[in-house]
Amino acid sequence: MEATRICFVRHGETSWNAEKRIQGNIDVGLDEAGLAQADAAAQWLAPLAFDALYSSDLQRARQTAGRIAGALKLVPILRPEFRERRYGLFEGLTYEQSRSRYPDVYALFEARVPDFVIPYGGESLQQLQLRVSAGLRRAVDEHRGQTIVVVTHGGVLDIVNRLVRGTSLRQPRDFTIPNAGINWVTATGDRWHMEAWGVTDHLAMVGLDELP
Repeated sequence: MEATRICFVRHGETSWNAEKRIQGNIDVGLDEAGLAQADAAAQWLAPLAFDALYSSDLQRARQTAGRIAGALKLVPILRPEFRERRYGLFEGLTYEQSRSRYPDVYALFEARVPDFVIPYGGESLQQLQLRVSAGLRRAVDEHRGQTIVVVTHGGVLDIVNRLVRGTSLRQPRDFTIPNAGINWVTATGDRWHMEAWGVTDHLAMVGLDELP
């Protein structure tokens, strides 16, 4: 069975990343550092051959994908399946503000309770996992034997790492997800293999990993 190689890129930095402010589906654009990171990722990927470029439809991912698209001479295909997790009442607040204002809700969030739905339009980890898994399966089915790029978000990459490694949604995170970090995985049928994770060799300054 033919393998599909996927290069996952987290979007570049935003001012909210720097402030440790929860973005979720709020459409924040890249800051100056983020644009430079996107350019660096694009230059690093430019010599490689790719068959397609996918991106979340949120602005910070679209902007990152736009820089990569220019280098690869590909047109980004927007897929809402690769959007960031919906964080409900936490969106727009810093992590500390969220913990202070909603301690009981934040405790469930921090404990990574899989079926806990964040109030006011948020998603549970299980819902996010189903959405991201469906998006990945669709991309793999469409690109058997090919190599693609997916520009996405920290919450999505958290799910990808756990899917590939077979680790629980409940397990505390033991890996980094830096802004503009590059991650390589391979899918062969239903089997996943991680080639590289959190690569930042292309960045003059290592991207933030402000996620909890």
